[in-house]
Amino acid sequence: MTELEKLDAGLPYSGKDPAVRARKIRAAGLCHKLNAISPAEGALREQAARELLGEAGTALFIGPNFHCDCGFNILAGDNFFVNYNVTILDRAKVCIGDNVMIGPNVLISTVSHPVSPLERRAHMSFAKPITIGSDVWIGGNAVILPGITIGDNAIVAAGAVVTHDVPPNCIVAGVPAVKLRDIENDTMCMEDIK
Repeated sequence: MTELEKLDAGLPYSGKDPAVRARKIRAAGLCHKLNAISPAEGALREQAARELLGEAGTALFIGPNFHCDCGFNILAGDNFFVNYNVTILDRAKVCIGDNVMIGPNVLISTVSHPVSPLERRAHMSFAKPITIGSDVWIGGNAVILPGITIGDNAIVAAGAVVTHDVPPNCIVAGVPAVKLRDIENDTMCMEDIK
């Protein structure tokens, strides 16, 4: 298998591989293009964001200073809002539902490295997909680690480090993040308004 095939299959791969690096260089160029556009140029920023991401629904907003590893592995639904200084290391898929808000300085990382110092010297890495449900709010400075699923309507408090899956309809906080309490799923009330 090539290193790219290993990466795409979820196996350990070498980050030094030229084809793996080429993906990152492509994304860095598209991020640079997006970040160079003035925040006052909303339509141009959205167009550049759509060129970068693999998929995005209606009402896409990505704030200044956004960075990612591939871009095409980010699949977002409608009403996706990303605040300032967000990094999504999308070596594996990052699937995001509708009505998701990501606060400033958030890191979402599908990629990690081995415990072995010798393997780290060799630039070995692995990537696990992340799934973020609909109506999720990720507070500023939160960190989401590889392989995590965050359920619908969940809130990840500011500064939390998410090391385990987050159930739907709850608030998690802390390092590592733990469940604080359940919250009501009031999205069903939307049907009554229509």
